[in-house]
Amino acid sequence: MIEFAQRLADTSEYYFSKKLKEVKAMNEKGANVLNLGIGSPDLAPPKQVFKGFTEALNTPSAFQYQPYLGIDELRVSVAKFYQNYYAIDVDENSEILPLMGSKEGIMLTSLAFLNPGDEVLIPQPGYPTYQAVTQLVEAIPKFYPLDEENNWHPDLEALQKMNLSKVKMMWVNYPNMPTGAKAERKKLQQIIDFALTHQIILVNDNPYSTILTEDYFSIFQLKNASKVAIELNSLSKSFNLAGCRVGFLVGQSDFINAVLKVKSNMDSGMFFPIQKIGAQVLQLDKSWFQELNNTYEERRKLIWEIADELELNYDKSSIGLFVWAKVSAGENASAVADKLLYEAKVFVTPGKVFGETKDEFLRFSLCVNKEMISAAFQRIKNLKLKHESL
Repeated sequence: MIEFAQRLADTSEYYFSKKLKEVKAMNEKGANVLNLGIGSPDLAPPKQVFKGFTEALNTPSAFQYQPYLGIDELRVSVAKFYQNYYAIDVDENSEILPLMGSKEGIMLTSLAFLNPGDEVLIPQPGYPTYQAVTQLVEAIPKFYPLDEENNWHPDLEALQKMNLSKVKMMWVNYPNMPTGAKAERKKLQQIIDFALTHQIILVNDNPYSTILTEDYFSIFQLKNASKVAIELNSLSKSFNLAGCRVGFLVGQSDFINAVLKVKSNMDSGMFFPIQKIGAQVLQLDKSWFQELNNTYEERRKLIWEIADELELNYDKSSIGLFVWAKVSAGENASAVADKLLYEAKVFVTPGKVFGETKDEFLRFSLCVNKEMISAAFQRIKNLKLKHESL
């Protein structure tokens, strides 16, 4: 009997992969589930994408292998983006590595820096892929809590008390997902100093820095960050290009070269037209984000109405593509999510998916049009009326 690799023993199928199969099966039986759980942008990408993609397809080299470092035009556009939005100077020739989405970057970075048995500091709540990839490369997850009382930032005193002798890497994610917490520069500066002291590579996963904010954050705005940090970014959320799978890694040249050594043995370059449109949209001015965020603001107000109907608590100052809402005392968020799915046919994500240990939060996505959000609100209202009448 052929056995699977041992690394799969502690790695389960991605939650949304499993859950969407269930939702699909429910819909095939006529349920018409309204999906408020997934952060897959539904809005159109910039108009430049359509013209640029067609033109790029007619380039003689469009279907050939592309440079492992990405085309020059894309790296130059990334460097300009960092200057225009973060006021950071980045060398396009040595400090930028285009990626097939930042999710690829999580794997490549882990392969470049981690050996079996190394420990990795992973936030809870946090993106589940950090844990999954850590286990796949046979490193060991070492979780640290993010608490509402600390505005969802690491507790430096608690980190200092940990046994850090085997810790090689630390994941941070600001602006934060799922909580929507803004980056507090003073607290993150302390984390950079902590990483320097303990020689820990610090990775900031940064795909939400332009969503519902004009305070654009990069880890490299902080002192000494370049000595110890690298940063992932993506065009999926900021330019509605999730299906194109285009992102990039930024960091000092030694770090970039280490990741490139892995990447160059795993793929043969990103499709040329995708790189071209990536280069074009990165040069858009801030009016693109203003228009995008106007739409998200309208949707968020409707999600807040749902949260109010469910008597949830939430932070109106949070940013990003989600509303992170706390259930009432004594309630269980996973149970509330199940009730919404099976009785109201509305899918929202329980916080437990992200390692939220107390099971107190639900995550609502803004990647849903206003009509669907309003329909979900009505279903939830009807569900409450039904239970009140019983």
